[in-house]
Amino acid sequence: MKKLESFIGKTNRQRIISLSLMAGSVAGASSQSIHRYAQEFSGTIGKTLADSKEARTENPKAPLGAPNILWILIDDVGFGASSAFGGLIHTPNLDSLANNGLRYTNFHTCAMSAPTRASLLTGRNSSTAHMAGFGHEWLSARFPAWEGRIPSETGTIAEILRDNGYSTFAVGKYGLTPDADTTDVGPFDRWPTGKGFEHFFGFLGSADDQYKPQLVNDNEHVRPDGRHLNAQITDKAIAYITRQHRVAPDKPFFLYYSPGAVHSPHQVATEWSDKYKGKFDKGWDWYREEVIARQKKLGIIPQNAKLPARDPRLKAWKDLTPEQRKLYARFMEVYAGFLEYTDYEIGRILTYLRESGQLDNTAVFAIIGDNGASKEGTFNGVIDNLAFENDGEFLDYNLKNIAKIGTSKTITSANYPLAWAQAANTPFKYWKQDANSEGGTRNPLIVYYPKAIQEKGGIRTQYGHVIDVLPTTLELIGLKAPEEIRQVKQDSIHGTSLLYSLKDPKAASRHTLQHYYIFGARSLYKDGWKAAAPHRPDYIDLYALPRSQQVLTRDPNRFENEKWELYNLNEDFNETNDLAAKYPEKLKELKTLFEAQAKRYGLAPYIDWADIYERRRVPNAQTK
Repeated sequence: MKKLESFIGKTNRQRIISLSLMAGSVAGASSQSIHRYAQEFSGTIGKTLADSKEARTENPKAPLGAPNILWILIDDVGFGASSAFGGLIHTPNLDSLANNGLRYTNFHTCAMSAPTRASLLTGRNSSTAHMAGFGHEWLSARFPAWEGRIPSETGTIAEILRDNGYSTFAVGKYGLTPDADTTDVGPFDRWPTGKGFEHFFGFLGSADDQYKPQLVNDNEHVRPDGRHLNAQITDKAIAYITRQHRVAPDKPFFLYYSPGAVHSPHQVATEWSDKYKGKFDKGWDWYREEVIARQKKLGIIPQNAKLPARDPRLKAWKDLTPEQRKLYARFMEVYAGFLEYTDYEIGRILTYLRESGQLDNTAVFAIIGDNGASKEGTFNGVIDNLAFENDGEFLDYNLKNIAKIGTSKTITSANYPLAWAQAANTPFKYWKQDANSEGGTRNPLIVYYPKAIQEKGGIRTQYGHVIDVLPTTLELIGLKAPEEIRQVKQDSIHGTSLLYSLKDPKAASRHTLQHYYIFGARSLYKDGWKAAAPHRPDYIDLYALPRSQQVLTRDPNRFENEKWELYNLNEDFNETNDLAAKYPEKLKELKTLFEAQAKRYGLAPYIDWADIYERRRVPNAQTK
């Protein structure tokens, strides 16, 4: 009786939570989980039904006329790869979206997969989302920014939309679940279904075999059917939308379509790769010249843009032997076929939406690459594990196994040579992981939504970043970022909505300050100026060495003694003219501002590849 009297004396909010906790203790649920999902009760609880007032809990409804939302995130694609942005790889479906929507040419990622994905889904800088590195044990560290566990305080777009009346689906690569949590016993709060996605079909890691993936359906691993993963995730995405449209045609959906393509392993049927036979025989130097001309013709880069010099670590195509040219061209043929096939699968979804009458009410955000083209294929390309042993037999081995390239017989890290990555990043320098460079961070964004965009094929040059996509999406729908998500207070959103630029191509950029950091490489953008520190040693420096020599002495002063560069991107968008010596005070100002941003967003401690390799060599070594 005392318990009942105590319960009646509580406020409505306390009562509903108490009821939930009672039920949770019976069902064996945790009190924290039950409290988090408790909802406000707006009625009155008296002693009897006569002196009580009922209040029905209604399912949330999206704003009237709210569009479907489709986010497409392709993996490891450089700025100059797809034909939509001047590349030589055919992407007709992305071309169609761009030609009927907008191309954003000054959009940026974090330069590496997991940080980009965490920032995209949460609208926060990656360190605040605790994903400055990865969820993988050997690429994470026991500090908030580096633990690889997105906190509940940085809720995802899927959580927000789910709680505002959307169905939420994700297919493909997730890449944000800590390794320790990826078994079928969970815990599942950092699986996609624990982060707001009502259904998920794909894989949890950073890379997977396209024919034999560690495939997950919702909260359990399942056996893949042997087809290419792109086909499987597309089928599942269409099935989700079909069921949604049949059961609740007025309820909008959010689909996060994130294939493992075109990350390594580069695997695709020969019907796609053979379309490019002979197409790259002129080599990577020719490719770069051809693509920069096409980009100027499309109007996506300045007409006076100059092509940066080939990286000094790379050989000229004309200096290669005929055997090397044959091998390296085949690597690129496979990559190109892989990207075109990925575009084909995207087209299947767009076709389904069009034929079912849903495309006109669907806002599409297509990000072509979660970072720049990958540097992880080494100088010679990777077929299998021998690729990582840099000895004199390597080239002969790859030539003897050239038929394996692109097939299921390759390993998960099967990748093309580094020089092709620079070509795919035309007109920029460097690669994925290089957070100091536009080659690592600048990726194409396409926005398609006929109801809000009447201008077809427009170009937008406003500065943008992946943290901007979430607030843009919310403003487009007519939603505000919530202060709480299921009773967990939320950190502020860091991104700036790009919606202002949809109708005004000349609008001034509103996102004026952004910092970048990936394993030592770092930079800061402020009002068109950029300070950048290429960090050494980096990934390529390590893999240029035989594995036996991949042990580094960590210089404790390497961050303080580093040489920084300075660029005026308003006049030199692809970083060809270092102004550090000419404007030392400007450089000092931006370096100081970088440190302030790092402190504000909890980036410390700075961790680089030297630390990572020391931790790998000595498994329990502490990062200093």
